[in-house]
Amino acid sequence: MAMFLDAGVAGCAVQLALTVASSVSASSSSSHCVVGMNVRCLPVARGLRIGPSRAKFVSSAASQGSVRSQRRGVVCEAQETVTGVAGVVNEATWKELVLESKIPVLVDFWAPWCGPCRMIAPLIDELAKTYAGQVRCLKLNTDESPGIATEYGIRSIPTVMVFKNGEKKDTVIGAVPKSTLATTLEKYLN
Repeated sequence: MAMFLDAGVAGCAVQLALTVASSVSASSSSSHCVVGMNVRCLPVARGLRIGPSRAKFVSSAASQGSVRSQRRGVVCEAQETVTGVAGVVNEATWKELVLESKIPVLVDFWAPWCGPCRMIAPLIDELAKTYAGQVRCLKLNTDESPGIATEYGIRSIPTVMVFKNGEKKDTVIGAVPKSTLATTLEKYLN
């Protein structure tokens, strides 16, 4: 599945990928830390936070006990945080909420690590408010429900699909303006 990240997150993703690749062969521990080039440890965290990490090193005057702080790259931490108006759908509720819906359904296929997905999340919530009662807006985390994503051929995220009468009617791929999503959605309103 392709990732589309903004510039700030892209650098972290590239750095992390290189770090993981270089440390997989070097480390056989089962801890949650990745030890490598510029990343010392990626702790389990909540939310999205991008900021400098700090590593301490002992200076040449180690015998005198002086310790300085050095900037050592960027730490990116993400976790699923679904807030807003749009509902959540998963493999267990897919049939009931999407396929058997009496009204059109807009489904946002996303993942917590995806920057553009987070960019369009407020747009999906705005559409849910604007079209309340006419359209059901839902979000599906592709990491938690990979079977649905595979079934509908989701190869990159964010992907927004419109369903009507249990059938996929339209697809919009990528972070697009609200007007594009609204125009796509309005084609399927009664």
